[in-house]
Amino acid sequence: MKNILLVAVTAALALTSCGGRTGANPGSAGIVEKETATVSLNKAGFLQRVVNYEMNPDEWLFLGDKPAIIDFYATWCGPCRNIAPILETIARDYEGQIDVYKIDVDKEQELAAIFGIQSLPSILFIPVDGQPQMIQGARPKKEFVKVIEEVLLVDNI
Repeated sequence: MKNILLVAVTAALALTSCGGRTGANPGSAGIVEKETATVSLNKAGFLQRVVNYEMNPDEWLFLGDKPAIIDFYATWCGPCRNIAPILETIARDYEGQIDVYKIDVDKEQELAAIFGIQSLPSILFIPVDGQPQMIQGARPKKEFVKVIEEVLLVDNI
């Protein structure tokens, strides 16, 4: 009985030593890992930052003040996990010039359905003016940069 109690107390102490914070580094009390440069969107955030398709169902009216990239992904998707660091780098490299968003299709099924997402990852490139363009599948960073430079930032150069 004492052994079971000792194991339970040890486990409880191990859990509380991390402070119960996700992303906490147990070796440095109170320090959390750096936040991501990409922004996760749910439906409400999408309606506020990208397009309010409920108010304007027949017209694409982009609400952003700078171009955007939206990564439609799933946590179980291997190729999605492979491009996540690329999108993080892009978000940092183009900070202030473009917004990089992520939408988890398992949590935001309505958004996935509206955009007809059938394969992952699916990446939506949204210029400030004009229609968005979708690509599917994992791509190398140089392909993202090419689209950013030739489509999204073409008017800003």
